[in-house]
Amino acid sequence: MKKLLRKAVVLPLIVVVALALVIYMVKSKAPVGHDVLQYPTKAVEVVRLKQLPFRARAIAYGNVEPSVLLKAKAEVAGKISYLHPGLEKGGSLSKGTLVMRIEPTAYEFSLDQKEAALAGNQSSLTQLEAEEASTRSALRLVKKNLQVGEKELNRLLAIWDKKLIARSVVDAEEQKVLQLQQQIEDLQGKLASYESRKASSKAQIKQSESQLAQSEDTLGRTEIRLPFDARVGQVFVEEGEFTSVGGVLFEALGTHSVEINAQIPTRQLGPLLIASGTESINMRQPEELQSRLSQMQLKAYVSLVGYDGYVPRWEGNLLRIGEAIDPARDTIGLVVAVDKPYDGVIPGKRPPLLKGMYTMVELYSPAQKMLVIPRKAIHQGRVYLANSENRLEIRQVTVLHKQGDLVLIEAGLNEGERVIVTDVIPVMEGLPVAPIVAEEYERELEEEALGEDRVTALIEGSGADKQQSMPSSATAEGGRE
Repeated sequence: MKKLLRKAVVLPLIVVVALALVIYMVKSKAPVGHDVLQYPTKAVEVVRLKQLPFRARAIAYGNVEPSVLLKAKAEVAGKISYLHPGLEKGGSLSKGTLVMRIEPTAYEFSLDQKEAALAGNQSSLTQLEAEEASTRSALRLVKKNLQVGEKELNRLLAIWDKKLIARSVVDAEEQKVLQLQQQIEDLQGKLASYESRKASSKAQIKQSESQLAQSEDTLGRTEIRLPFDARVGQVFVEEGEFTSVGGVLFEALGTHSVEINAQIPTRQLGPLLIASGTESINMRQPEELQSRLSQMQLKAYVSLVGYDGYVPRWEGNLLRIGEAIDPARDTIGLVVAVDKPYDGVIPGKRPPLLKGMYTMVELYSPAQKMLVIPRKAIHQGRVYLANSENRLEIRQVTVLHKQGDLVLIEAGLNEGERVIVTDVIPVMEGLPVAPIVAEEYERELEEEALGEDRVTALIEGSGADKQQSMPSSATAEGGRE
């Protein structure tokens, strides 16, 4: 019985002591350490957003055509008596060169006849003028005789009144006076006729002069001279061949300038005009349209298509924009002129701009300050940013225009923010990042936005286009906090 009682007391006591010991050991034991789990910090390259001088760019393609294409035609008929040795396809001749002559003999005979007719009419006029002068002199003498005769008649009449002379003497003197008066009437009538006769003679002289000038002009048209420096195209006649009036003789292509009638997609022309600040244009006023084209200050650069390595370029001038859109290709035509296309020719490297060459025309608007980011920084209308706490921020943006590898931002970003330009996996809002400023890439981005330095360098012969790539090294702007 005692053993049972002892067991009933000892066993609970042991349990209590063991429990107290376990509680003590648990409470006195150091707490277990816990690690905070999060994504590792991601190193990313960023560009600092700022307004860059941006020039909208558009590309058009077209073939070279001479600004002046002369198709010389014969203005007189006859046999070709002379051809210039350089009048051959591909030849180059200077302004004023006598390139062709049509046999002038028949036209020289006609000219001689017109000169003789003119000389005869001039001689007739001279004779009339001499006769007129003689008649006027005779008239003056008759008038003097008449004055003398009238005085004598009055004197005889006074004597007759005194019955000192016979009547027959008075009648004879009176007859003389009447005859003198009749002579004066005749001479005055003759003088009056000289005016009409001289007018007729002068009209004949004018007609002869006109015919002579026409003959001289016709004779001059037997010689064909180049009106400008030109390259010779097709020649359609040979020496000794007969040509009729209106017959095509040869083609001459002006060398002072060429034109490229290029086609540009309409979707590219819109941003180009907007970037140049073009307002509404009254298309009914050609002067206003041309003035607005000049005010747009668009730069045009022409280059040949299909060249490897160094690509020759020429600076052009936008002359006019087409009047209609090609519905099949959704393009509109524009004409760009290039002056002095034969200057600076380097054999094997820089050819002249020849008729038919296929070219690319690059158009640039004046530079304007815009928010510009790389195209690869856009992810389905969103941009990844490294915020002030160096955490990834996803921002929805409004795109104004895309051009090549560049995107213009209209809304959603502010100047000074850091745009991530490298791939981020995974993409999570608030992801810790270590931004590294890609300074070299920022410079390349600025050059590409401006666009002018690369083109100007190529025009000056600096070499091929620059290859844009990400920098091999970058400068850390800030590390982990």
